[in-house]
Parts: sequence; C-alpha cells; structure tokens
Amino acid sequence: MKIINTYFLFGFALLFGVVSSAQTKKWTIMECVEYALKNNISIKQSELDVRLADIEKKAAVGNFLPNLNASGSHSWSIGANINPVTNARENQTTQFTQMSLSSSVDIYNGLQNQNRLRRAKLSQLAAQYQLTKMQDDISLYVANAYLDILFNRENLKVQQAQLANDEKQLVRTQELVDAGMVPRGDLLDMRATVASDKQKVVAAENSLLISRLSLAQLLRLEDFAAFDIADVDIEAKASPVMSETPEAIVSKANEVRVEIKIAKANLDIAERDVKIARGALQPSVSFGYNFGTNASYSDRIIGIDSNGVPIIAGPLPVFDQFSDNKGHNFGVQVSVPIFNGFSAKNNVERNKVAYERSKNAFEQAKLDLETNVYKAITDTKGALNTYEASIAALEARLEAFNYAKEKFAVGMMNTFDYNQAQTLYVNSQSDAIRAKYDYIFKTKVVELYFGIPIIQKP
Repeated sequence: MKIINTYFLFGFALLFGVVSSAQTKKWTIMECVEYALKNNISIKQSELDVRLADIEKKAAVGNFLPNLNASGSHSWSIGANINPVTNARENQTTQFTQMSLSSSVDIYNGLQNQNRLRRAKLSQLAAQYQLTKMQDDISLYVANAYLDILFNRENLKVQQAQLANDEKQLVRTQELVDAGMVPRGDLLDMRATVASDKQKVVAAENSLLISRLSLAQLLRLEDFAAFDIADVDIEAKASPVMSETPEAIVSKANEVRVEIKIAKANLDIAERDVKIARGALQPSVSFGYNFGTNASYSDRIIGIDSNGVPIIAGPLPVFDQFSDNKGHNFGVQVSVPIFNGFSAKNNVERNKVAYERSKNAFEQAKLDLETNVYKAITDTKGALNTYEASIAALEARLEAFNYAKEKFAVGMMNTFDYNQAQTLYVNSQSDAIRAKYDYIFKTKVVELYFGIPIIQKP
C-alpha cells in the first residue's frame, strides 16, 4: 500500500508539473500576500465586523436626533354609533379618518447617549485593530508557506544533484567491474544507492507539491494545480532589529502591536459600559410634540327648525374638516427611576465586573506580548546559531566528500564508505537549507514585533 501511495503521489506530482509548466504566471511573495488579504475568509469576517461597528456608530449618532413618526387610520362603523365629530348617536354607517404627526427628543438621560457614542467609536477602533491583526497573521502564514516552498525547492535540487552524481558513479563503477578492478558487490551497492536516491527525489517532489498546494489553498485559489511561485534567492541576512536590546523591542512592541491596542480598546469599552449603566439610575427628561387632525364622512346637524327637528346636512369637504379639526400638543416628560427590582443597580455591578475582567485581560495581554517577544528573540538567536553551525558542518562535509570522491575514483575507498560520505554531505546540505529558512522566518517574526511589516512594498 505504501508503494502504491508513493507512485500515486509521484504520478500526481508529474501531472502537477506538466500543468504548471504551461502556466506562465509565477507568484511573487508580495502578490501572494496581497491576494490573501483580499480573499481570505477570516479577513472578510473581520471586514464585516468593521462594517457592523460603523453601523453601530451611526445608530449612536441617531440617538441625539429627534424621532419623527406619522400615522393615519380610516375606519367604518355600522349601526348605532356616536358620530365622533357631532357626538350624536346615529344608526348608520359612518366613516372616520384620523392623521397625526409626533416627535420627541431626549434632553437628558444620564449622559447615556454621549457614552454610547463614545463606546461606538471605541468599538469601531477595536474592530479596525482586529482586522489589522488578522491581516498580520495571514501575512505571516503566507510568508511561512512561501518560505516552505522555497526550502522544498532547494532541497529537491540537492536530491536531484545527488541522484545525477550517483548515476555517473554507477556508470563508472560498471566500467570498473567490467575491467575487473572492483568487485561486483560494489556495483550492487551503487545500484541500491541510485534506487534510494530516486526515492528521495520522489519524496522531495511530493514535499514540494504539498507545500505548493498548502499555499494555494491558503490563498483560496480554484486553479491550485497550476499554482507556482517565482524563483527567488532570499539571503539569510542579519536584521538590524536584532541589534536592539530585548527591552527596546518589548517597548516598541507595546507601542505598535495591535494585541495591546485591542486589549486597551476593550478596556475603554468596558469603562463606557459602566457609565452607561450608571446613567440608567439618573432621571431622564424628554420633549414631545404631537399634531393631529380628523375628518368624518357622516351627515351633520346644522340647526333646529321651528318644530324642534334637527336640520341635517351632508359632511363638510374632507380638507375643510382637516383644517378645522387640527390640533397641537407638546410638553416635557420627566422620568425618575425609584425602584425597578434592583435591575439597574445589578446592571451597574455586572458591568463593573466586566470592567475588572477587561483590566485583567489588558495586563495579561502585556505580559503575553513580553513573553512572546523574548521567546521570538531567543528563537531567532538559536536559529542563527543553528544556521551558522550548519554552514560550518556543510563546509566540513564538502571537504570530506571531495576527499572521498578522490579516493573512490582511484579505488582506494569502497562503495559503502563512499556512499556514507555522500549521504552525510547531502544531509548537511538539507540541514543548512532548513536552518536558513527557519532563521529567515524567525527574524521576520521579531521584525513584526518591532513594527516592520512582514512584506515591505518596494
């Protein structure tokens, strides 16, 4: 089953290579990051949160404005009813139209509207900070995936170079065996080595394929089979940030990192919630105004004749009635909370607890940031030491391998020892490549804490 899976991946890798070879576009790391920032689902969710915060701010501004409502009704009454205009009981079908316009505005409500507006602005700021943090995280994920592809690509070249070299040695060994200069066992060992090299090449191709698929999926590309990145050579250069003291990097991180800004905004929001809850304990004052008019479609009494019989006339024109029956009323309303089952007081206490939680979260965010910065610095220094040691080991292994090649060429070293020297050299190449990209990525993390973007536009 393992052999079948290996050949399946190998075949898929070949198909991937054929398809991608027809694709001329090679994605740069800047293009990958920008595309991810536009299409990543988590970022889209954060952008929706920003839009919601904008809407909440508009709602908070609307609380300062007077409301205005219009209403109208038209009714029919059948049978003995009181004419709402003449106040006479009549046994008939009557119609009645009523219209009104009302408005009210808060004059004072414990400064709740002011605090709600300030809270909405803070929520808007927190949502923007959260979006920025998500963008930083996605950029970091994309950069890591991009570097992983570069590592696997270089590692594949190393494995292919080893295979090519061993295939040459296999031909050389065949000639030596044919000439009777080395035993046939050396030829068998060399064939086994070439077969092992081919397996390593297939494994390296699979790793490269998987890393390309991972980045394509992170970018949410539909045509991920044709995805590939540009050929770039990233140097493992020392970052100027690493010359800063850890205290300076922590101080800078506290200024620029959005984790702290988000925690501070949430703390300010919790403080506003306490003030809003306290405002509900204070009296509120509002001003209201109402305009109304009506019209009836019933007959009306316009007088009494000499026999005492009411004189009936038809209804006045509707618009005349609207003009005659219009009325205005306005006034000021004062509401004083006296007792409401402790709900307002409990709400204040509940928000005080939430404020204390936010305060603790703010302090924890600063501690976490400091811990993460020190860890990132330590990891970067360790990665640099590992990279320098791997370079030194690679140089030593290269000398040893060159010496082994010379001895093997003149028959002074058997195939087994030669293969051992070559394997150690190839492994040291892979270790150096891995250490290089690990150091580059960890350096980028420290720079990010110092306020330097993962990807800087030229």
